[in-house]
Amino acid sequence: MLKAVILIGGPQKGTRFRPLSFEVPKPLFPVAGVPMLQHHIEACAKVPGMKEIILIGFYQPNDALSRYLSSAQQEFKILVRYLQEFAPLGTGGGLYHFRDQILSGGPSAFFLMNADVCSEFPLLEMLRFHRDHGDVHCAVVLATTANRKQSLNYGCIVESQKTHEVLHFVEKPATFVSDIINCGIYLFTPEIFTHIGMVFQRNQEEKLLLYLYADISANRRAEVIHLEQDVFTSLAGQQQLYVYKTQGFWSQIKSAGSAIYASRLYLNQYLQTHPERLVSSQEGGCTVNGNVFIHPTALIDPTAVVSVLLGPNVSIGKGVCIGAGVRVRESIILHGASLQDHCCVLNSIVGWDSTIGKWARVEGTPSDPNPNDPFAKINSETLFRDGGLTPSITILGCNVNIPSEVIIRNSIVLPHKDLSRSFKNQIIL
Repeated sequence: MLKAVILIGGPQKGTRFRPLSFEVPKPLFPVAGVPMLQHHIEACAKVPGMKEIILIGFYQPNDALSRYLSSAQQEFKILVRYLQEFAPLGTGGGLYHFRDQILSGGPSAFFLMNADVCSEFPLLEMLRFHRDHGDVHCAVVLATTANRKQSLNYGCIVESQKTHEVLHFVEKPATFVSDIINCGIYLFTPEIFTHIGMVFQRNQEEKLLLYLYADISANRRAEVIHLEQDVFTSLAGQQQLYVYKTQGFWSQIKSAGSAIYASRLYLNQYLQTHPERLVSSQEGGCTVNGNVFIHPTALIDPTAVVSVLLGPNVSIGKGVCIGAGVRVRESIILHGASLQDHCCVLNSIVGWDSTIGKWARVEGTPSDPNPNDPFAKINSETLFRDGGLTPSITILGCNVNIPSEVIIRNSIVLPHKDLSRSFKNQIIL
């Protein structure tokens, strides 16, 4: 029997995802037409012997999350439930706090995944790798290759070329250690809780000593445990931690720009896994170039004299209305949005119920990895650099109104704004 745990974080996280995370919990943001979380759940549901998927985070239970969990259970015929942390406990703290629930029923192993990554999720391959190595270890880390410079932003792994044992693990090192990086996807046996428990015990002892010496840092929680720094570092070199390297795609989804890139990766994967989710050109109205998802309830002007051109890499949400002569490329259009005649949307996210007027142009700057470097990852840029807004995709929050013949470029527009003129490189409050 197997289980899966998905760490979904909470409202204090995902600040780089604003203003989109104002309207919906980040794990439910649609990427390639379905909630970000659904790609994880679909992958878990395909694993034979998978009995339960547990979400752990510190979001307050809300209607959107409850509705999604209910629909996911019905669609994938597997138990999916949410366990709420009383406070942010780190990647290992929440796991340890709910260890009894995870171990209920006696699973032989369980997967752990961070919700803010996109991947092919080679879970079956990880399981096979685990069994091929005799089940003597307690953890398998999914890894990929990054370039030397970007590897400093991730957990870096030094492995044995012969056995694939992790010999050394460093989280975000100051200098180059290895180009093999942690993907935030793991396979654990129940023995992992012994190692996390040792960290918890040590944290309690340190807290007691600090308290006795009236140290203000004694206020920190002993329950806050980070797998990467607190557990993996000590497990490395003890024949307890192994690495499985994937050749498939992988990326983090930290910012809105990375959501567009993740959408592109998933749309391309649909060619093999879900071809029914992709649309093709429709006679008399819509020309599709590349991989495009259109929700069945979206309305594209069937009487258009000038064809609508969509793609590549476009996701059109529920109830979206698209007029004649519209151009959309490398963008996510969220439900209820209206794109009026002859407007153009490039490298942008158009928020829920927003309107783009006739002949208006909404354009951003893509934040894709270097196409000339096969190991390059997407950069998680800070919002500001050198005193100015970092050029990136354009984001329209919910219920934004862009009037006709206006240009919005490299800007972030907060929700419920009626613009009256063009903007460039600005955050519009």
